[in-house]
Amino acid sequence: MAGARGKTRLGFAFWCAAIILRPIMMAFTRRDWSGTGNLHVDSGIVVAANHLSWFDPIVISHVTWDSGRPPRFLAKDSLFGVPVVGAIMRSTEQIPVLRGTRDASAAAEAAVLAAKNGECVIVYPEGTITKDPDLWPKAAKTGAARIALTARVPLVPMAHWGAQRVMRPYRKELKLLPRKKMHVIVGPPVPLDDLYDAPLDAETLRVATERLMSAINELLQQIRKEHP
Repeated sequence: MAGARGKTRLGFAFWCAAIILRPIMMAFTRRDWSGTGNLHVDSGIVVAANHLSWFDPIVISHVTWDSGRPPRFLAKDSLFGVPVVGAIMRSTEQIPVLRGTRDASAAAEAAVLAAKNGECVIVYPEGTITKDPDLWPKAAKTGAARIALTARVPLVPMAHWGAQRVMRPYRKELKLLPRKKMHVIVGPPVPLDDLYDAPLDAETLRVATERLMSAINELLQQIRKEHP
């Protein structure tokens, strides 16, 4: 694996998850990936992606792992209590987001620290699976931009399509057969150089987030060959 992997010490659980999940993905899905070279930077990064399904974290993990970037997801704290899934998330040190509590900022602080330490932090800017009937991204929160600007690391947009055919939005199902193609495009980092020294206020975060979501939407349009 390339990139910042040498800067990240992976625990036993991380290797076990990869050994189990990667062969399953190779056997039951087909890959149509492009732009993964944008993950090969010698620093921490924040990867921001659209959210289609409870299955797509596995798709994103497959892409980043094979690109030399073990993923650290920001995820709702409720997922950490789900049998099996929660155990994997806890043992691989994913980052819980405790919404609406005094500890909510702790997730952002942990994500910033991970990015500064050379890790690949995965954020869903929408905060949840899209509720758009046509599965286009909905309004985004500013967390991804805040983490990238604070840590001063690249903010990399990613768009994907296909996970919803394995598991539809908000459905507890698994349709692995026939094999589904996972389309993924990783874009170049969102330009943030002009914002690094600006006040980290609502306006700066709005501009950065608009740039990010514009990039994600453009990538998704390329995959779907249609416009929202």
